[in-house]
Amino acid sequence: MAKILCVLYDDPTDGQPTTYARDDLPVIDHYPGGQTTPTPEGSDFTPGHLLGSVSGELGLRSFLESRGHTLVVTSDKEGAGSVFDRELVDADIVISQPFWPAYLTAERIATAKNLKLAVTAGIGSDHVDLDAAITHGVTVAEVTYCNSISVAEHVVMTILGLVRNFIPSHQIVLDGGWNIADAVKRSYDLEGMQVGTVAAGRIGLAVLRRLAPFDVGLHYTDRHRLPEAVEQELNLTWHESTAAMVPHVDVVTINAPLHPETEGLFDDKLIGTMKRGAYLINTARAKIVDRDAVDRALRSGQLAGYGGDVWYPQPAPADHPWRTMPHHAMTPHISGSSLSAQARYAAGTREILESYFAGNPIRDEYLIVEGGALAGTGAHSYSTKEKS
Repeated sequence: MAKILCVLYDDPTDGQPTTYARDDLPVIDHYPGGQTTPTPEGSDFTPGHLLGSVSGELGLRSFLESRGHTLVVTSDKEGAGSVFDRELVDADIVISQPFWPAYLTAERIATAKNLKLAVTAGIGSDHVDLDAAITHGVTVAEVTYCNSISVAEHVVMTILGLVRNFIPSHQIVLDGGWNIADAVKRSYDLEGMQVGTVAAGRIGLAVLRRLAPFDVGLHYTDRHRLPEAVEQELNLTWHESTAAMVPHVDVVTINAPLHPETEGLFDDKLIGTMKRGAYLINTARAKIVDRDAVDRALRSGQLAGYGGDVWYPQPAPADHPWRTMPHHAMTPHISGSSLSAQARYAAGTREILESYFAGNPIRDEYLIVEGGALAGTGAHSYSTKEKS
């Protein structure tokens, strides 16, 4: 029997909801391109309920305990003596989310002698040291595509929020004011602007498709160029690198995975090549940008706005400079954790576990590392330190 250690974010401050704003969710059985949504053999949760917090348990407890497995769920993941560190030493499986990541460092993996599987309930497994997972024979899997559209919607919302100066305008209402000039002095139309995405995979391409009706110019850079038919359909301009693209666009959205080639990419030098007054959106990973370079660029006016919901570390400390820098539209890491997305990534996590326990292959699109090498989606999206 296996011990499963599941690291999830804290419950709501007023407790797990007893009622919800909506009674149901739209039924979605496949993603753009045809990949089916998760297809577990069973389910012990109600779609649309809060599953990603500690009490939600991803709907896994009944399934696991009925089969004799042990499930430990905690939000305590950092610091000396954390529950995560104490329970990790004899855990067979670790599950966590990008929004509240259990950082599986090389040091932690070395102490976890029984660890065989690390599951990301969501997408993005950079909180796992993939090189260490490869060395120690740990399989890494994630629920690919489960919240890609959720994140793409968040990107579009953030772009509009920044360009139209929505957040300060809303604050005027909350404060009882009505000064229109204060609200519109930083407000522009998105129409006619040039928008570029760093990476055009599932999320980046979904962002481009959602922005096309806004009558903007669309640009992208990606190490895997899109088919010519897609470029023509969306009237895309391809650039060979991020550095080649950013001087030509008014809005940059980062939709790339974090790996050695992207870490620290947006530093003072690269941001300095962007148009003065450009907007930078990052819902990918915080370490793709230089934290203090973003702060400096907003204060100098080089950037007109920065938005997203990814931080490092997560949760971000109270004194993180992004909380107080001007002209930002930051949220805690929520873009991929809507209740709609939670139903999919909870179901996908169960599907992965069902396959693992039955000795059946895990879907290739869910795999990041298997058999001591990058595999499946991981082979397409990530690089290891040795490859960089």
